Amino acid sequence: MEGYWLKSMNILAITLARGGSKSVPLKNIKKLNGKPLIVHTIEEALKSSYITDYIVSTDSDRIKKVSEKAGAKVPFIRPKKFSTDKASSVDALKHAVKFMERKEKVRYDLIIELMCTNPLKKVQDIDACINKMISTEADSVIAVHELDDHHPARIKKIVHDKIKDFAVKEPNEARRQDLTPKAYIRSGSIYCMKRDYLMQNGQRYGGSNSRPYILPTERAVNIDSEIDFYIAEKLISQSIKR
Repeated sequence: MEGYWLKSMNILAITLARGGSKSVPLKNIKKLNGKPLIVHTIEEALKSSYITDYIVSTDSDRIKKVSEKAGAKVPFIRPKKFSTDKASSVDALKHAVKFMERKEKVRYDLIIELMCTNPLKKVQDIDACINKMISTEADSVIAVHELDDHHPARIKKIVHDKIKDFAVKEPNEARRQDLTPKAYIRSGSIYCMKRDYLMQNGQRYGGSNSRPYILPTERAVNIDSEIDFYIAEKLISQSIKR
């Protein structure tokens, strides 16, 4: 029954892809393992069993061309006011939803943001997030991954040239595996939300009924620099060899 209900819903997936990345210029179309970064996300999104419409929202003609060649729809060039480095993802998503609802004459049930900064996510991750939205009746489901060796207990601050615990006290001589409870961080990958949760509350996640999807550590990467591209290349190479 779960699959039936999902297939009867209107689900809009959106990838936000500005052309003005400061850390890596035109990062979204920089080649990773032989194909533009954004194409990795497009290819997985188009495999989804549940997504009704998938679009790329961009302010760049070059990103638009690359995205369309890969099979994504780019029905508009994002207005400048939603494309600055100070513009919020929420405002850009809301703009895309309003545009698509007018265009398609439909009211979406769920909105999915698929960030192209994680090229390692798979369609099973996308569909699992959507399934969890329905099975738990959550307002939002977001991909997270375990911090592992970067547990908050190991984070320090320096006060008057002395090392202090930042927020969580670190037990004496604690091994990594002894640190509890487990800590997780947003993966910069998948955000699922009810349409009204986004449009009325202006939130992608964070309410009392926000749920996690735990992304496997080997697929957890968030590309924001040249070194991140290098790490992602290595992870992709390892997955191909397995």
